[in-house]
Amino acid sequence: MAKKPQRGRGKPENPRKYKKKTSPLLIEKVEYVDYKDVDLLSRFMSDRAKIRNMKVSGNNRQQQLEIAKAIKISREMALLPYAKRVASTGRPGRGRDGGRDGGRDGGRDGGRDDRRPPRDEGSDTKTDAPGTEAVDESATSAADTVVDTAVETVVDTVVEGGSES
Repeated sequence: MAKKPQRGRGKPENPRKYKKKTSPLLIEKVEYVDYKDVDLLSRFMSDRAKIRNMKVSGNNRQQQLEIAKAIKISREMALLPYAKRVASTGRPGRGRDGGRDGGRDGGRDGGRDDRRPPRDEGSDTKTDAPGTEAVDESATSAADTVVDTAVETVVDTVVEGGSES
């Protein structure tokens, strides 16, 4: 009987070999990773302020632990951000969920957002906050008229009194 090649056991015959990246800590001969050295620590962070993994940064396990600890301390001291906002370029034709459920632009509802009630633009009545009473417009206009006449009499009195002296 011929031997069958075993799959999934042992080392693969042709593993992907990659050159291990050298750590910036070794290149710059850094002996102590200081949490106040923001320039050095920011090299080990992504553009969204996430800590890069060992394979990407080229650190060994001990260096990676020191870097992660220093980044966490400097975040707590507000020297580094926990997260950065990245402006995303909106792609046309996609909703906020990436186009999975139709979203705002083109689902079954015709692009209407179901969380908001439909807006009634034809009516003149205003909805008030709960616990407040609606003000009658005729009463408001009468009150405005009274105030306007009172202001005019005060102004007239001041003008007449000012011209006499």
